[in-house]
Amino acid sequence: MAYGLFGVFANISLVLNIILMIAALSALGATLTLPGIAGIVLTIGIAVDANVLIYERIREELRAGRSNVSAIQAGFERAWGTIVDSHLTQLIAAVVLYFLGSGPVQGFAVTLALGVLTSLFTAYTVTLFFVAIWYKWRRPKVLKIQHFRFIPDGTKIDFMKISRYVIAFSIIMSVLSVGSAFIKGFNLGIDFKGGTAIEIQHTGGPADPAVVRGLLEELDLGEVQVQGFGAPEDVLVRIEAQEGGADADQVAVEKVRTALATEAYDIRRSEAVSGTVSGELAFAGTVAVLVALVAILIYVWFRFEWQFALAAITTTSHDIIMTIGLYSITGLEFNLTSIAAVLTLVGLSLNETVVVSDRIRENLRKYKKMPLPELINLSINQTIVRTSLTSFTVFLALVPLVIFGGEVLRSFTIAMTFGMVVGMYSSIIVAGPILIFFGLKSRADVPEGKVVEKRADGAAV
Repeated sequence: MAYGLFGVFANISLVLNIILMIAALSALGATLTLPGIAGIVLTIGIAVDANVLIYERIREELRAGRSNVSAIQAGFERAWGTIVDSHLTQLIAAVVLYFLGSGPVQGFAVTLALGVLTSLFTAYTVTLFFVAIWYKWRRPKVLKIQHFRFIPDGTKIDFMKISRYVIAFSIIMSVLSVGSAFIKGFNLGIDFKGGTAIEIQHTGGPADPAVVRGLLEELDLGEVQVQGFGAPEDVLVRIEAQEGGADADQVAVEKVRTALATEAYDIRRSEAVSGTVSGELAFAGTVAVLVALVAILIYVWFRFEWQFALAAITTTSHDIIMTIGLYSITGLEFNLTSIAAVLTLVGLSLNETVVVSDRIRENLRKYKKMPLPELINLSINQTIVRTSLTSFTVFLALVPLVIFGGEVLRSFTIAMTFGMVVGMYSSIIVAGPILIFFGLKSRADVPEGKVVEKRADGAAV
C-alpha cells in the first residue's frame, strides 16, 4: 500500500524469494522447524528492507532533480552497496552458526543462508526487471513511488539532544536484565529441565495434535509439548519431569495412555529425556553467536571503521541482553525455540544498524564541514522512514502469531516482537551516541591544521 504499484513489484519479488527458499530447502531434504520459520521471518524482513532502500533512494534522486530514468538507475545502483553490506553480515552469521552451532541453531543458519542468497537475487534483479518493463510500457511523466508515509519527509528530530538520557535508560534496563537473569533466573522449558518423550500413533487415520494437546492439558502434568513427526498418524508428546522421580514419571505415562485410549491413540514407546543435551545445544549456540559477532565485527571494521564495528556489536549485544531479560523478568518459558528468537533478533538488529551506519559514512563524505552530532541526526532522519516501514512489515507478520499462535508459539513470538521494537530503538537512538563515544570524528570536529588518521569519510585531515 505504501508504494502502490512499486509495492506490488516488491511483493512479487518477496513471494518469489520465499518460493526459491522453500524449493532449496526441499531439494536439500531439510525439515522446516520453528527455527527455520524464524529464519524465514528474518529473510522477509531483510528482503522488504532491500526494496524499501531501493525505492527511497529513487525518491531521493528524484528530489535532487534527476530525470525518471536516471533516478531509477541511480537508485538501484546507490542502494546496492548498502544491500550487499547488510546481506553479507547476515551470511557471515549464518555460516558461523552452521559450523559452530548444532540442532535448531543449524536449522536456523541453513534457512537464513538460503534466504540471504535468494534475497540478493530477487530484491535487485527481479524488482529491477519489473520496474524496467513497467516504465518502458507506460513512460510516465511523473514518477510517483510512494503514496503515503508513516513519517513525513524532511524530519529534523534532534536525537543527539536526548542521547544522554537514552544511554542512561539503556544502561539501567540492561543492568536490570542481567540482574534478573542471575537472581531470579529463567522459567526453563522441558528442553532444559528434562522430562519424558512419548511416541503415540493414531489407529484411525491422521493424528490431530490439537486434540491430543487438549486431552493432556486436563491431566495436570505440568508443561506438555505436542508435535507431529514422521507419518501423519504419528505424534510426539513431551511432558516435564514429575516430582517424585522415575516412579512419578511412569505414573504420568500411564495417565497419558489412559487419556489417549479414548481417542484411538496407542503409545508406541516412551523414554526419559535429559535436559543435559539441550543444555549442551544451548552452550554451543551461545558460542556460535559470540564467534559470529566477532566475525561481523571484523567485516564491519574492514568495510567502515572500527567505531562502526564496535557500535554494531554494542547495539546488538544491548538487544540480546534486553530480550533475555524479558524472559527472566516476565517468566516467559525459555526453551530451544527461544534461542531461535534471539538469533533472529541479532539478524534484524545488525541489518538496521548497518543501514544507518552506511548512511552516516556516506554523509561523512558529502558534508565534510558538518559537526558530527548534526550529521548523525541528519543520517537517522534520512533513514527513519525505511526503518519504520521495515519494522512495521515484520510487526504485521508477528502480531497474528502472538494472538492466534497459541501457547506453543507465544513465548517465541512475544520475544520476537519485543526484540524487534528494541532493535529499532537501538539502531535509531543508541547507535549514534555510541559512535561519538568511541571517538568517530568528522572534518568539522578536527581543529584546523591538525592531522589525524584516515576516517570513515576516506580523507586524512
